[in-house]
Amino acid sequence: MKKKWGESMIKVLKEDIEVIFEQDPAARSYLEVILTYSGLHAIWAHRFAHILFQKKWFFLARVVSQISRFFTGIEIHPGAKIGRRFFIDHGMGVVIGETCEIGDNVTVYQGVTLGGTGKEKGKRHPTIEDNVLIATGAKVLGSITIGQNSKVGAGSVVLHDVPHNSTVVGIPGKIVIKNGIRIKKDLNHRDLPDPVADRLKELEKEIEQLKELLEEKKEGTIKNGY
Repeated sequence: MKKKWGESMIKVLKEDIEVIFEQDPAARSYLEVILTYSGLHAIWAHRFAHILFQKKWFFLARVVSQISRFFTGIEIHPGAKIGRRFFIDHGMGVVIGETCEIGDNVTVYQGVTLGGTGKEKGKRHPTIEDNVLIATGAKVLGSITIGQNSKVGAGSVVLHDVPHNSTVVGIPGKIVIKNGIRIKKDLNHRDLPDPVADRLKELEKEIEQLKELLEEKKEGTIKNGY
């Protein structure tokens, strides 16, 4: 039984390497990946910390996770459940909470937070189902579910469940594609809308409108002889 468990764990660790070659065209050799990919280091450290956590060696589990955080810049609570072929690209600033559950073939980019809102008890972090991609800087918060084969756009803040086969973008996150049907323009990862830039454009329009109102008031004041 122990031998079978060991073989299974070795298979999982090999898959962690293989998925990097599939997802990252910059990966050139096994040695390079094993020695220099912080995302891989964080995942392997978490798999060990999670085993300690399951055995109720909570202090040791947290020590391992904090050492990993120090060296990789990626914080994964040892209680988080992570499936196979999980890929963290670049990874700096990634945060994954204690009750988060992540399925198989999930990819996250740097700056992603899978966190809580501070209001819940018990299950307070997201569930990420199989084949999900979460782009740079996205925040998925609360005890919500991101359905299979879905994508979360860069910089998005998601506070509600996302159905299977959907793409969600913006602040707050809104579904733009569902089951292959465009609700808004289909966008590539690099072309996703910038909610900050959009808000700045709205503010510019409001400023222009205020300027026009001030000019009208000035003209009215001059006409009235004041």
